Amino acid sequence: MRRLPPLRALEAFVRVVRSGSAKAAASELGLSPSALSRRLQSLEDFVGKKLFLRQHQSLKLTEDGQAFYDAVNPSLEELAEAVESQVENGQVLRLHLGVPSLFGEQRLFPHLLALRKLHPRLHIDVDTGPHLDNRLGDTLDAAIVLARAPDEALYSFQLDHNRVYAITSKALAAELGNEPDIKKLSKQTFLIHHDLPESFAAWKQAMQLEALEPAAIDHFDSGQLILEAAAQGLGIAIMHDDHFTRSGDARLARLYDVTVESPYSYWFVCRPRALQTRPVRLFHDWLLKAEV
Repeated sequence: MRRLPPLRALEAFVRVVRSGSAKAAASELGLSPSALSRRLQSLEDFVGKKLFLRQHQSLKLTEDGQAFYDAVNPSLEELAEAVESQVENGQVLRLHLGVPSLFGEQRLFPHLLALRKLHPRLHIDVDTGPHLDNRLGDTLDAAIVLARAPDEALYSFQLDHNRVYAITSKALAAELGNEPDIKKLSKQTFLIHHDLPESFAAWKQAMQLEALEPAAIDHFDSGQLILEAAAQGLGIAIMHDDHFTRSGDARLARLYDVTVESPYSYWFVCRPRALQTRPVRLFHDWLLKAEV
């Protein structure tokens, strides 16, 4: 049998390439930066080629490194599937996943059939309750959270970047017009999601409406309900562009064509040690590649 490189070195190499960060890969594997570096160096010694360019604290694939990844990655995936099929003995792999309900409906569920076909034994218990990040390691294995930035003690990767939209019914949008009028807006109710508390301030600043004091601010813990309230003309919802676009609700309209960067993004989070468990690892690796 031909000699194979150390599998741990191969795993470290693939993790760095997939995550795009040596720091993230070290966190995933539970390694120190120096230990990760030693594994990568041992792989380079084995293949006799420079796989990375080391620039300050970053790693960039060389042409040889990219060619090596393209060659070995499909085989590694096949090996992982083969091992999985033997070691799990047909048992169900259970993942306890926390997900905001609107993210689950709009972005996760449309892709879960593809995940099921890829990993038939992986089953997901979905929790849409509050304070998802605080329950990691207790009632949850992993979570999708809407946040500025997750706790540094958690492993995390960012899923998107968003813009803030003011969303309301088409009838109310027509009544308010195409140009912001602080007098008209001050008579309105604004609808704010509990997970996006600073978005209204960001929107007012971008619109140069810092002095705006609306008639009322109603708070919601459900993305679906806040969009429905806006569609029913109950107020102006401050949500993300993605929420508006994915809803496909013909009753809704966006107020004013002004770009407002959101302070918040969706993140995948878990305890670092949770990445060593099979259900979390399967979901994590799929999520990295899936266009969710």
